[in-house]
Amino acid sequence: MSEGAIRPELGDFSSIVCLKAIVTGLEDIMGIPAARGNLILAGRKRGQKIAQSLSLTKTEKPLDEWSKMVADAIGENGTKLCKIQNISQNDKTIIVDLSDTVCSAGEDEGSPRQLTFTLGAIQGAIEEIMDVRLGAKQIGSVLRGQEFDTIEFTIR
Repeated sequence: MSEGAIRPELGDFSSIVCLKAIVTGLEDIMGIPAARGNLILAGRKRGQKIAQSLSLTKTEKPLDEWSKMVADAIGENGTKLCKIQNISQNDKTIIVDLSDTVCSAGEDEGSPRQLTFTLGAIQGAIEEIMDVRLGAKQIGSVLRGQEFDTIEFTIR
């Protein structure tokens, strides 16, 4: 895919409604576990491409520098996938706090919905940037009373 405008008349962005329809359609067709796994994998590919487009592959830049670049690329000045509130690292654990995620958008409070594509995109970007493999799990959800959608990554 080339950089720049992909659609000359409608622009590069589509609605969350359509994206959510893709997610729920896949869940209906494949089942939730299979859809979830595939959406995470698709997100990882997207995250890798984001890091590559920012020239961050295996970067030596410090976390606070590259995290701002990724946040800008996927936040309000970029694709609007989500807003990265904070990324912190200690030893082999990376914690990422997100808000306004596309995965949680439009869901009812208490919904069991989990981050899939968004989790994968963040995971793929970090893996590409740090040249590591990560295990990932969502440990917080705005849908279930937490302030942020929070992901914990463990360096393998």
